[in-house]
Amino acid sequence: MNKIPQTVQQKVGQFFFPAVFINDTEENIQETERLIRDYNIGGLTFFHSRASAATNYEGNKKIVFNDDSYKQLKERIERFQKCATTPLLISIDAEWGLAMRVEKTPQYPYAITLGALPESQSHLVYEVGKQIGLDLKSVGIHYNLAPLADVNNNPDNPVIGYRSFGENKEKVAHFALEYLRGMSDVGVLGCLKHFPGHGNTNIDSHLGLPVLKETLEELLENELYPFIKGIENNVDSIMIGHLAVPALNSGKDTSATLSKPIIETLLREQLGYNGLVISDALNMHSVSKLYDVKGQLEWEAFNAGNDVLCFAENVPEGIQAILEKASPERIEESFNRIWKCKEKAGILNQTEKGLGVLDFERTALLNDKIAQSSITKIIDNSNSETVFEAYKNNTLAKLSLYKTEDNDFFKTLNIQLPSPAFAIKAGDATINTLVENDLEPFDTIIISLFVPKAKPLNNFDIEESVLVLLGKLLKSKKCILYVFGNPYVLPIIPNAKQALGLVEVYQDFVEFQKNAAIQIIENKTCVGKLPVCIDLQ
Repeated sequence: MNKIPQTVQQKVGQFFFPAVFINDTEENIQETERLIRDYNIGGLTFFHSRASAATNYEGNKKIVFNDDSYKQLKERIERFQKCATTPLLISIDAEWGLAMRVEKTPQYPYAITLGALPESQSHLVYEVGKQIGLDLKSVGIHYNLAPLADVNNNPDNPVIGYRSFGENKEKVAHFALEYLRGMSDVGVLGCLKHFPGHGNTNIDSHLGLPVLKETLEELLENELYPFIKGIENNVDSIMIGHLAVPALNSGKDTSATLSKPIIETLLREQLGYNGLVISDALNMHSVSKLYDVKGQLEWEAFNAGNDVLCFAENVPEGIQAILEKASPERIEESFNRIWKCKEKAGILNQTEKGLGVLDFERTALLNDKIAQSSITKIIDNSNSETVFEAYKNNTLAKLSLYKTEDNDFFKTLNIQLPSPAFAIKAGDATINTLVENDLEPFDTIIISLFVPKAKPLNNFDIEESVLVLLGKLLKSKKCILYVFGNPYVLPIIPNAKQALGLVEVYQDFVEFQKNAAIQIIENKTCVGKLPVCIDLQ
């Protein structure tokens, strides 16, 4: 038990990290146990459910929520570890905490929100990494496939955007390293992704293959910078993205995950990285449909230079292909890298146990500090003064878009600024009468826009009628607009430049809503800075 795998086949099994789903059937669980027993796989990557996997979105599968997911996850991990001869390295993609995959667990701000923090507050990013690490360990996970090192320099990026620390390469590198340091200090492995940089793309690699047109010189100047800083600081692992860079690959549109020139030549030889290289999920459509023969994709990914094959769907066939085609030296190299990570995570000696329980209070305190230092004023024309003057004259109203008027932002404002409140929900038929009738008597309006989606598809799911309403109000009234959501939404708001005040709040967490209200009541200075460039209408 727990000894180093002896046979070559047992060592090759360590390269495979198939996906497992917290809310899976007993039949699926037993199939995973069979892979663990028969093939000595190295680890597992947890997802919520099969319906939630990104490549299934187009199938419109219904996601069933389960309040017991956390308890179930813990039980699954214990069960899988019990049937493993070699302890499994359990991984998950928890960029903004376990809540990314597991209901009723602590959620931390998105990377773009953290990117709004001043450099002087980078210790808060360290705290996020540390607390996420503690949350993961409480359930038996020692490897977080995060954070992103992608420099998001394309506002139309459908899949990175809010998951990136922003478009400043130095800040992205600094904050990514702080996040990694926080996790490392509590014994959780991290991963920089998506090499060589997924920021300047406009295709979702879960569904298609993005192509980067940059030259190596351009990439070294920008996209590769955070990865180079990570390599200098001995990052545990680097994930290769499913994106093509013809300039690095003899002009061919081959995914980086399957490209020897990108992994072996650029990452290993030129940049000098000798740590663990993990593929992005091999079920993603940018690569999963390339080969008809089972195991061929796994072999091509390994042959290109990946040590860990994430979300490998053909384990027996993949192992066989590697055994037949790989050199003993290459197998030994990858095995040693995986083993080193398992040693660092402390899972080989069986003394490492899950630490403690989830601490929601600790998370709330941290989120409150981040809210105080990230909220960003974009337009400020004496907002507080105007609002209090309107309140005295009974000409102040509040309008909430996509949340009821019973939201925490309004409730906090009402302590000192009680005033009539209105709300528009998705598909609300009364929207046209609002401007003409309900809001007519008021000249000053505090508007809270709770952006429905974090991704830019379909204008972040903001209906055209809501955008038209915003455009009318911003043109005809004194409006102070608070945006609770992705800052990339700002350019689609009509007449945003005509707002009396415009404040970017990033998250709709209770802590962010309350701090936004306190900001206007106390006329507090906002120290947050937009992490991306925005052109207002």
